[in-house]
Amino acid sequence: MGSPLQVGAPIIERKIGYDGKLVEHHCRLLKAGVEDVVLFHRIKDAFTMTTNQSSLTIPEGSYTLAHYWKDRAYNVYIWRDHRGEYLGSYFNIVRNTNINNEVVSFEDLIIDVLVFADGKASVLDEEELPVSMEEFENGYVLEELQLLVDSLGGFLPKLISETRVHFPHDDLLGWLSDSKGRREVSEQQDEI
Repeated sequence: MGSPLQVGAPIIERKIGYDGKLVEHHCRLLKAGVEDVVLFHRIKDAFTMTTNQSSLTIPEGSYTLAHYWKDRAYNVYIWRDHRGEYLGSYFNIVRNTNINNEVVSFEDLIIDVLVFADGKASVLDEEELPVSMEEFENGYVLEELQLLVDSLGGFLPKLISETRVHFPHDDLLGWLSDSKGRREVSEQQDEI
């Protein structure tokens, strides 16, 4: 990431949608590694994610601990409520994750995985694909999705546990009241 940033430093998350639209969120840095980063986002407005089987509401005042890796085909948001209780997780299938001192950016490949607090997982947004999952991005997304789903049982509980240890809720309380949070600041056409 160049010169090291301080924990708590402001940083932007930039999602480049498959349609080229940019969505940016103001975040705070929790951890910066050579190949990975963890950001904090405060949830300003409640939202609900719905699957065929169930729904998950992330209430206002909750927060995200977002993990990004340069060498993985996904990132993950771990959601906690205002008391620090785990609510669920959300994986984006991505490519071209870039990390620097000011921005964490990634190209979103439409397909997401929602994991409920009980561990049940649902694949989202397949209906948004321009072609079948097998054809989309020459099968890359399907392959990475299968690898992710196959590894969730061992990988996600460990990550949730590590997140609790390294980023305890009490250490984040000040950011819940004064953070600009996860706020859309722009939505524009990407010129890449």
